[in-house]
Amino acid sequence: MQPRGNPSLRIVLTAVAIVLATQTEAHAYIGPGAGFAVGTTLFAFFIAFFSGLAAIFLWPLRWAIRLLRGRKALARARTKRFVILGLDGMEPTLAEKYMSEGKMPNLSKLKRQGTFTRLATTAPPLSPVAWSTFLTGCNPGKHNIFDFLTRDKRTYKPLLSSVSIHGSSRVCQIGPYKIPLGKPDIRLLRKGKPFWNLLGEHGIFSNIIRVPITFPPESFRGVLLSAMCVPDLRGTQGTFSFYTTREGEDPDHIGGEQIHVTRNGDTICSHLVGPLDGMIESTEPLKCPFEVTITGRDHAVLTVAGETVELTAGTYSPWTPVQFKAALGLKVRGICEFLLLRTEPEFELYVTPVQIDPDKPAMPISHPTVFSTYLSKSQGSFATLGLAEDTWGLNAKILDDDGFLHQCLEADEERETMFFDALEKVRRGLCVCVFDGTDRIQHMFWRYIDPKHPAHSGQGDNQHRNAIDELYVRMDKLVGRTMKVCESDDTVLMVISDHGFNPFRRGIDLNVWLEQNGYLTLKEGGRHQKYLAGVDWSKTKAYCVGLAGLWLNVKGREAQGIVDPKDANRLRDEIAEKLTGMRDEENDEEAIRRAFNAHRIYDGPYTDQSPDLILGYNTGYRVSWEAAIGQPTDRLFHDNLKAWSGDHCIDPTLVPGVLFCNRKIETEHPRLMDIGPTVLDMFGIEVPAHMDGKPLNVAESNGKSSGKSNGRNGSSKPTRSSQKKSRKRSSKAKIR
Repeated sequence: MQPRGNPSLRIVLTAVAIVLATQTEAHAYIGPGAGFAVGTTLFAFFIAFFSGLAAIFLWPLRWAIRLLRGRKALARARTKRFVILGLDGMEPTLAEKYMSEGKMPNLSKLKRQGTFTRLATTAPPLSPVAWSTFLTGCNPGKHNIFDFLTRDKRTYKPLLSSVSIHGSSRVCQIGPYKIPLGKPDIRLLRKGKPFWNLLGEHGIFSNIIRVPITFPPESFRGVLLSAMCVPDLRGTQGTFSFYTTREGEDPDHIGGEQIHVTRNGDTICSHLVGPLDGMIESTEPLKCPFEVTITGRDHAVLTVAGETVELTAGTYSPWTPVQFKAALGLKVRGICEFLLLRTEPEFELYVTPVQIDPDKPAMPISHPTVFSTYLSKSQGSFATLGLAEDTWGLNAKILDDDGFLHQCLEADEERETMFFDALEKVRRGLCVCVFDGTDRIQHMFWRYIDPKHPAHSGQGDNQHRNAIDELYVRMDKLVGRTMKVCESDDTVLMVISDHGFNPFRRGIDLNVWLEQNGYLTLKEGGRHQKYLAGVDWSKTKAYCVGLAGLWLNVKGREAQGIVDPKDANRLRDEIAEKLTGMRDEENDEEAIRRAFNAHRIYDGPYTDQSPDLILGYNTGYRVSWEAAIGQPTDRLFHDNLKAWSGDHCIDPTLVPGVLFCNRKIETEHPRLMDIGPTVLDMFGIEVPAHMDGKPLNVAESNGKSSGKSNGRNGSSKPTRSSQKKSRKRSSKAKIR
């Protein structure tokens, strides 16, 4: 082995920091093309290796310090272990319905044993906003996440709001090769410190599985696997591929691409599409060739990256390792699943987004980096994409209901294995795991339980009309298995959701409303252009992009702003007043309950980064698909005919989450932001003054009150941190 100081070795080590950069469309939750620079293949390994060496030498000292701090914290703690099971999007009215019908005996038992109540969500009640509030205990003005999307102030195009990924800013050009001289810049845009980081500072260990908005992973005392906003290997939020021999014009599939293939006898040859090769000047993505040999009707054999996989129509392959060869012999590794749809009369093959291989991650998806490798070695490959369930494949009718449900069930099963491994190993400390199936299945199958929905009978064959009922029964069984391993008196168990669910029947094109009311002007021929490309900014005061609200075109803030900053607050109030109570005259319904001036409802240093207005839609309504990506249409209201038929992007009072606990909670109106402070309080750690949440009044294991309160029910003396925050509370009305 060459000595560590050898210059040629340093060049090799730098060369493996391959940056596979791409800049494509950013649909994020609306559609996944948030194309970012994909990080290293081996760079993360070397970082982990040398960090591991340092950890070995420093381990005795760190162990002693943590032991002392942990003992001190646990001496004040009122529980040894706190377990939080997150069921993203569980709707309280459905939970009540199924409990009353006897379909959810375990949650009914948890309710009798302790607590069941509604849990106030955030404004807006979007998953990245809500879970960021959960993990920081702060309102969005302090954690900087207001939507799935934000906008580029220079181009007005949508951007993912939670993470920014770019290649190394320093590059050495050697002939045709670009050698990065630093690691990629992977930056978490969410601000604030997760409450488990505070636990770690007091020596308490945490195991955090797939909590949204934890990418890139932050260092703390514990282990963590990131979730929402982890990209695929192409740097997008999930781009599926559809291969077909059908001739004709290829449709523009949101969230995916259609690739035409030719059948030569019984053989089809094509390729998977990967990231760009950041080592050379090229606009062509890397490719991984594959070959399919048809062995019979609806049967085939796939050969890819040295692997041979049997394919049967309607059945997914296992997670299959693939690799893309870059310059200088470097390889970028990923995993994907193949679904043969049919072989006759036309060949059709669906491939999931190519995801980061957890065994050999091309960029950090866990803390420590080797944690994802440990999980992969112990349970096999698993989905790593932040939004692993391909909702757009179902919307595009490439997948059928069965094909989509497979992904949901598989992701939840993978997560359950991780969760129970954590429960087995963490006897003292915090365990948190969030399951996405409740959110994804309700998004896509609400049409079956809502007779008034425009897509109620327009998509699917009703085979899965009970998919949501079955989902809640399945989650109840998960809760039951969790309760069995949390039976001891020294474990607090909470089951929570970040928001509830409602139907999404009609979309509102807010850019059309702004145009009709004189706030937005289109160029000639600008209608139907995506990403606000058809807007005349010299005559536009406000615009819509994203799911949450509206933006003003402010001078000095936006590149072509015309609104004087001094007039901005007056304009926010003016538009909010006009939008509040907006009616859908065609259906004779109120479409927008409330519009909020965001600068009046948020409190914190990042309030000026929020949309200028937040919209509180009524039940059945939401921003239209077109308005969310800045594509003005010619109609204000649109029937939603997609499989994506349920949503929660509405007035927060209409979609509270759920809170179950194995202990009594006496607080009258608990909020999602109160959960983190409650955990800190139960472990005897004073809640930081900057947190907006307050500890809930949780009874001791023997049923007696803990003596703590968040000060809202008046039943106990407030904690010292609660008193501090009460004195600092602003008199302005705020939505938490």
